[in-house]
Amino acid sequence: MKLDPNKKIDIKELLKDLDKYEPRRRGWHWREGRNEKRTVGEFEYHETSECLKNSVPLPGSRGFGYIDPQPDCVITTEIASGRFEDDIRRMRMAAWHGADHIMVIRTAGQSHVDSLLEGTNQGIGGIMVTRKQVRASRKALDMIEDEVGRPINFHSYVSGVAGPDIAVMFAEEGVNGAHQDPQYNVLYRNVNMVRSFVDACEAKKVMAWADMLQIDGAHNANATAMKAWKVMPELMVQHAINTAFSVRVGIKPENIALSTVPPTAPPAPCMRLDLPYAVALRDLFKDYKMRAQQNTKYMESDTREAAVTHTLNMVISRLTSADIQSTITPDEGRNVPWHYNNIAGIMTAKQSLTGMDGFREMVKLDREGPLGKEVRELKERAILFMEEILEVGGYFKAVEEGFFVDSGKYPERNGDGIVRKIDGGIGAGFVFERDEDYFAPVSVHYGYNNIPPEFEKASDAIGGDTFEDRSKIQYIDELDENDNVNVRLKDLEKYYDTNLVKPEVEWRADGTVLLSIFLPLDERTAEFAAIKCGEKMGLEEVTVVHKQVMHPAEGTYCEVRGKVNFDIDINELVIPEKPDVLSDVEIREDIQKKPMFVVAATVGEDEHSVGLKEILDIKHGGIEGFGIKYEYLGTSCPVEKLVDAAIETNADAILLSTIITHDDVHTKNMKKVHDLAVEKGIRDKIMIVCGGTQVTNEIAKEAGLDAGFGRGTHGIDVASFLVKRRREMNA
Repeated sequence: MKLDPNKKIDIKELLKDLDKYEPRRRGWHWREGRNEKRTVGEFEYHETSECLKNSVPLPGSRGFGYIDPQPDCVITTEIASGRFEDDIRRMRMAAWHGADHIMVIRTAGQSHVDSLLEGTNQGIGGIMVTRKQVRASRKALDMIEDEVGRPINFHSYVSGVAGPDIAVMFAEEGVNGAHQDPQYNVLYRNVNMVRSFVDACEAKKVMAWADMLQIDGAHNANATAMKAWKVMPELMVQHAINTAFSVRVGIKPENIALSTVPPTAPPAPCMRLDLPYAVALRDLFKDYKMRAQQNTKYMESDTREAAVTHTLNMVISRLTSADIQSTITPDEGRNVPWHYNNIAGIMTAKQSLTGMDGFREMVKLDREGPLGKEVRELKERAILFMEEILEVGGYFKAVEEGFFVDSGKYPERNGDGIVRKIDGGIGAGFVFERDEDYFAPVSVHYGYNNIPPEFEKASDAIGGDTFEDRSKIQYIDELDENDNVNVRLKDLEKYYDTNLVKPEVEWRADGTVLLSIFLPLDERTAEFAAIKCGEKMGLEEVTVVHKQVMHPAEGTYCEVRGKVNFDIDINELVIPEKPDVLSDVEIREDIQKKPMFVVAATVGEDEHSVGLKEILDIKHGGIEGFGIKYEYLGTSCPVEKLVDAAIETNADAILLSTIITHDDVHTKNMKKVHDLAVEKGIRDKIMIVCGGTQVTNEIAKEAGLDAGFGRGTHGIDVASFLVKRRREMNA
């Protein structure tokens, strides 16, 4: 199955023969062509990777020939809709915008299930767990990576007491990376300490066989501590414990990544606090990879605030050479994972990292000043912390005494650490020492295994295990007769490959829309007034997902989410033909060879000038920037004066603007300019173009003009038309 960039992914086709699908590769993939200078468009880049075959460039790329350079580090997006058939669609969108690390998580409630529930959509440690979901996603990513021309890493979580089971299934199904940190289980899931570390041995061993990238979970301390900017030494200790443990189990250092999260965010002086921490981590853990992630502890529902914090974090990522840049969206504050927020996070990362290309060549870290002092102090505190853990009897004793995550800056303690007992928690008492004759007939296993002498390796006893013989994998389809992909596809059948469409933000045709509303009310009143506005507009399930006080008495900005209960029939849409706009280069070359001069004014009794000046002036990307010369006659210009000016200057075109529309004065003035041009004998020699918020191309042509431009028009649109129309007239 090959994807067509102009067609939606066919979920039904994807599900066919899923029981026979085999992942085509194992292991993590880093971007190709890193550390190579390359030219993209007119620019030389120093910190990029190979470009994509198919992609969506940044909006601002229009001014640079629609180039789409790709940063050198892997870019992550986290997808959590709860329906894998919709996750797959979002994966495709994300890949086109530059993501090559797709993390799939589930809802908070599902993250606390403690057993492998094959055949349902429940999760373990925040993951999707059924083989069908994993396999369908990996199969889709195989096709998506062919479409964009870059391998894509699929990632989820190996945690909870089902961690080893999940690791095996991930290894079988071509998952490329996973979170695995026994401390996360202990501190944040209350899994028994011994059970967590024993399970981690097996899980990490399997991950090592599959060449997966392991990401730890130490960053969760930042989201848990009351004062995260004080727990930096504790975080370093957690990273140290998990990295050392992982290496001892057998994971290669280059396949170990620290999940690093800046401890603060604005309005705290974040750069002065967060940068030393990132530098200290690089110093202590130079043999491992760094995965930089925004701190969700301080994330609210404001997308602008999230983007600014994200960008500041990426300045640190650039300065400290992060290997993976995660992108977090404010979905947690809005309670719905929006399609667009995933893409916006990726675009923020791509825009920031590309914009800072070569930054480290011009800006150096000053270790002689406050930065070096703070880095040294953080490392010293972390080492002292680790020494105290050894003194009290090791990690388990330290947890029992509440060393983690105490919000004091070590060695200060506030007594608010998470306390777990060595004989308590989920799975306590279920770890047993292996008998002398213990034997597990599998190829990848941790610890003592009494392999009978007649076998070269343990799995020979069963003629090879599932890692060696995929035919032994038991593929179980979904068992829930009510909640499964086939039922959901059936329920939404009229929206698949039909002429009907409905707005959506999360799931196919969920009907969800977002409204921006400003109300001259205080925050509390505005919230409920905004809900009433949505209800009066016919929306259902209306809620306010974001509100921002502009002034306590003057007003509040609200973003309102609701659902529509109608469908749109695309066959009923009247869609004008999209104009073919020439490139900047082609327009400039044409004007350079044959100069163009135009006269322009706002006609009649109309005093509006902003729109026309934006079309004309170089500052706003107007036609002047392409080399077209103009004479501006101002506002309230009589049409006679405009036409006479065109004759006197031997102009190539007349540009008139009209905003006022009462009594159809805009169409009357357009027709008047045309008639005067005819009367004065210049109509067949001059182009006449009109613009305005209520002007359409159809209205302008009916009035006898060459073209009309409405709301959203830019200078390049007008310049392109003038060049092409002049070619037609001279043909």
